[in-house]
Order: sequence, then structure tokens, then C-alpha cells
Amino acid sequence: MNQWWDVSFDQIQEGKDEKWWREQVLETLDRVVRMEMVSDVPLGSFLSGGIDSSGIVAMMERHSAGRPISTYTVGIEQEDLRYDIIPDDVRWARRVNEQLQTDYHEIMLQPSVVDLLPKLVYHMEEPPIDMAIPSYLISRAARETLTVMLSGMGGDEVFAGYPRQMAMKIASAFDPVPGMLRRPLMKTVARALPGGLPGKFTAPLRNAKKFARSAALDFEDRYLGYGTYFTNDAKHRMYSDEWRSLTQELDPYVRHRAYFNRVSNADPLNQLLYVDLKTFLPCLNLMTTDKTSMAANLEVRVPFLNREMIEMAARIPPRLKLRGLKRKYILKRALEGVLPSDVIWRKKAGFGAPIRSWLRGPLRPLIGDLLSEETVRRRGIFKPKEVKRVLDANFSGREDNNLQVFQLLGLEIWHRTFID
Repeated sequence: MNQWWDVSFDQIQEGKDEKWWREQVLETLDRVVRMEMVSDVPLGSFLSGGIDSSGIVAMMERHSAGRPISTYTVGIEQEDLRYDIIPDDVRWARRVNEQLQTDYHEIMLQPSVVDLLPKLVYHMEEPPIDMAIPSYLISRAARETLTVMLSGMGGDEVFAGYPRQMAMKIASAFDPVPGMLRRPLMKTVARALPGGLPGKFTAPLRNAKKFARSAALDFEDRYLGYGTYFTNDAKHRMYSDEWRSLTQELDPYVRHRAYFNRVSNADPLNQLLYVDLKTFLPCLNLMTTDKTSMAANLEVRVPFLNREMIEMAARIPPRLKLRGLKRKYILKRALEGVLPSDVIWRKKAGFGAPIRSWLRGPLRPLIGDLLSEETVRRRGIFKPKEVKRVLDANFSGREDNNLQVFQLLGLEIWHRTFID
């Protein structure tokens, strides 16, 4: 098998000013959206109220011949946000709709998650991430009237929009501190911080704790640490003796390290973007979007991952992607005057479900059954006491292990669906 194309960061154009790049970004976004709108069936767009989907809808409006664009938004009930770190997108999507006057559809996330989870495992053929739930529900709703939807997927990987990319920049300030001092200091900070208490400090505390754990590591391991639910140490503590012996020689990040090696001469930020484009994007985000949308018989197109867009963005100087602590800086500047300023510069919101609340509500009985000590012992992969320790730490508020618990739950359902 031969690779016919790959993104390259060898042609960065440093001689152009910011105004020139703003024009290039806007022109390219307009062009690729127009290309993706070619369709002989009804077409619309997801609208989260974030910069990526809002920018796409604004470009679609330019080429809609006066017809309103059909948009779909998913919202979260206020009571479900008490334990969670994701803000509700609905008010921002409404704000965008006020300006663009779309054919707006709003879905509040109130699924029967106990029944939905096994269905998602079946369609995904693996334990689902939290994003799979709203992705499937919004795809199912959109398919009632549409056949094709445009999505803002890929904007974070192309223009540097993830908090972990900013965290890497901040953590680099600690690099001059010798590792023998940095590692124990950061581990002490991580242990001291509470991770799962409800309230407005849930997100900052959780992120600070994860930052401290990974900031102690070297460049590659630091970034890989920001992107995982379970560290290698955590997994090996949990594995049964048999599974530990089977996995102790395996490096789950061997592909990631190979991709880092391919672009070792690139700017550090572009190294991170390249690894995400090769791993996180296709293996998690795109795969989840693909399977959940196709389960609803819906086609999803991703303008930010059009080859023209990727190649243009690869030539942009990294300082215009992550400027100070402003992520996706050049994309946001390009869309000023197209979208409301407060939408452009709003705090980033992830596309997910209120897993933390659901684990304490409708999913709690399922945890008691599928992750009981007896069930874990019979499965034979993990130590029952270690799983119990993860659960206890989570529900006491000492740690934010909610996504780990959700993955363990999905893994047991997957075993029952495909193995048993």
C-alpha cells in the first residue's frame, strides 16, 4: 500500500502579514464550503454556536440563493450541567441564528441513555465516547428532513483549537526546571488538587490536575498524557496479572511516536497538529461521526478537512494559529465581520454529553450491575479492587474519573454484545 498524499509543513510563508492571511483563510473557507454544498438531495449543517460550525453556516448562506440553511443544534438541560464541565451550546447557536436567520432546529439532550448505550455500542462496534450520544441523536433528528449535513469537524486539528495545545505551550515554561525537580513537584500538585467536586470550579480543577500530571513529562509523553483517559501506570495497576503480563511490553503509542518522528524538524505546534491529524482525528472524532451518522442513514461532510484547506493552513505561520493564549487566532480574525464578536471569541465548548450527571442518575444502576466486583472478576481483565477504587474515588469527588467509568461501562457492554 502506497501513501499518495500527506500534509507537509515545509512551505510555511513567513513573509505575509496577518491581513493577507485573514483574506486567504476566508477565501479558502468560502471556496471549500461551496464545493461541499454540491448535492442533488436536501442539505443542511450542524450548528453548535462555536467558531467552526458557525463559520461554515455563514459561508453556506452566501451560496444558498436566498433560501434559509437548515441547521441543527443539540442542547443540555440545566440540571444535567451541575457536575459537568461542558457549557451549553444552545444560547450561542441561537445567537448565530439571530444573525443568519437559518431554518433552526433545537434538540434538548434527554435520551433514554440506558437503552441508547447498547445501541451505540452495536453501531460503533467498540466502546463509545461521550460525543457519540449527541452525534447519533442529532443525526437521527436531521435525517427526518435532510440527507447530507456539513460539520465543523477538523477545525481544531487544522487551526489549533484544543486546550491541550495551549497547555503544551504553557507547560514548556517548566522545561528549564530539571526533571528530577519538576516531576515530584508536579505529582505533588496533582495529588493535592480535588478532581471531581460539583460546581463552577469543576472544569478548572480537573484541567489543572491533568495539566500537573502531564507537565512533569517530556514533550511527546506530555502531549500523549493530555489525550488519554488512562495513563499506562493506571492501566497496569488495574490489569489482572494475566493481562499485565500480556501488555507490559506493548507501547500503545508506537504509531504516535512514529508520526512525531516524521515531523521532528517542524515547529512544536505543527508536530502536535500532525499527530492529531493522523491519530485523534481519524481514529476517534471522524470514526465516531461516521458511524453515528451512518447509523441514522445520514451523510456528513467536513469542509475544514478539504485538501485545499489543509494545505493552505499548513503554510500559515504557527504563531498565527496559537497567538498568546488565543487558539485558532487567524480563523477567528478572518471571521470578524462575518459572525458576532462574542460568538467568535467565546470560550470553547466540547461536543459531548453530560456523562458526569448521567453516571450519578440513570446510569448508576447499570454501573452497580456491569461493574460490580463479581462481574469484573468473572470478566478477568481488571482487578475488582482497582475498579472499585476508581469508582469510589469518582463518586466521592476525590477524582474526576467519570470518563474512565464510562469507558469501563462501554467495554463491558461491548464484551456482552460481540464476545459473549
